[in-house]
Amino acid sequence: MGQALGLVQVDQSTVAIKENFGKFSEVLEPGCHFLPWCIGQQIAGYLSLRVRQLDVRCETKTKDNVFVTVVASVQYRALADKASDAFYKLSNTREQIQSYVFDVIRATVPKLDLDDAFEQKNDIAKAVEEELEKAMSMYGYEIVQTLIVDIEPDDRVKRAMNEINAGKMRVAASEKAEAEKILQIKKAEGEAESKYLAGVGIARQRQAIVNGLRDSVLAFSENVPGTTAKDIMDMVLVLVTQYFDTMKEIGASSKSSSVFIPHGPGAVKDVAAQIRDGLLQAKLQ
Repeated sequence: MGQALGLVQVDQSTVAIKENFGKFSEVLEPGCHFLPWCIGQQIAGYLSLRVRQLDVRCETKTKDNVFVTVVASVQYRALADKASDAFYKLSNTREQIQSYVFDVIRATVPKLDLDDAFEQKNDIAKAVEEELEKAMSMYGYEIVQTLIVDIEPDDRVKRAMNEINAGKMRVAASEKAEAEKILQIKKAEGEAESKYLAGVGIARQRQAIVNGLRDSVLAFSENVPGTTAKDIMDMVLVLVTQYFDTMKEIGASSKSSSVFIPHGPGAVKDVAAQIRDGLLQAKLQ
């Protein structure tokens, strides 16, 4: 009914291309428009102003001769003020964009090694976007954003890279085990050195005791005429035996009231000083 009366509705985010007897007349904005068909006015077509996305898969080769498939995602839209150019100048927008993406990627990626291509994805995307922006602006299109969403090496390359990484992990594990081995060896060497030095110290201590005992025996025999070293050692042995027997008897008694105090000359002096100090404190209180 609307077409019979010459009424045309243009939806939101869309423009209509109006022609008069096959010649471009104007761009119709969203809304209702009157086009009397009887005088040759008609709608040649509609153009969406919404952002559209095109995913492009491009196979190329890197600088180190690795074949990869680069997946680029291009977001674009037609410009309302250049709607006539977008409608008339390009017959297939998607193929045109795809051609430019192929051209830029195949000119950029072969200059990079595989590792650099992964690291410089943003630079590749920027180069594609700049080239598309220059080319598509004359056709009435705006490039909103370009992304390099994936770089896929050949399956054989992937397996080789995985094997290389696995080899690096094995080397790292071997180096770690070797480092732990060195630490254990150094620790064992340190313990051995410590025990050796402790043994040397004990040996020196025992040698000093023997030397002291020897000097004491010689001094005693010189000061007491008629005694021999054997007599002195027998006497020391008897004293030690009696000392241990006494200790045994005191320990075996359940009702023992004995108190051990130091019995050397210096120790007796210290005990006397303690008793004297205690008495003085008692008088002061």
